[in-house]
Amino acid sequence: VQLQASGGGLVQAGESLKLSCTASRGTIPFFMAWYRQVPGQQRQMVASISPGGHVNYVDSVKGRFTISRDNARDSVYLEMNNLKPEDTAVYYCNMGRGSMMYWGKGTLVTVSS
Repeated sequence: VQLQASGGGLVQAGESLKLSCTASRGTIPFFMAWYRQVPGQQRQMVASISPGGHVNYVDSVKGRFTISRDNARDSVYLEMNNLKPEDTAVYYCNMGRGSMMYWGKGTLVTVSS
């Protein structure tokens, strides 16, 4: 399974970005999530969405980020608003079910102050 993420870039604080990730197989039964990692730190889950559409967010992005999925397109999205410099990281999409877990290559998000 391959996950292809896109949408990262350089923005100023307060601006928005939308990340997209498309899987090479059907995503219907899978949990989908976005993680991020800063050099020297552990990878952190930012947002997740269950097969039924239940969402969870890390506290630091609540009210600013929105995760969504489109199973018809085998895709998951992360809309990021009011970006802050501390959101700067490499963002990874993830899909998992039971013992199966797949990662995409990261996409870099840089937020300047």
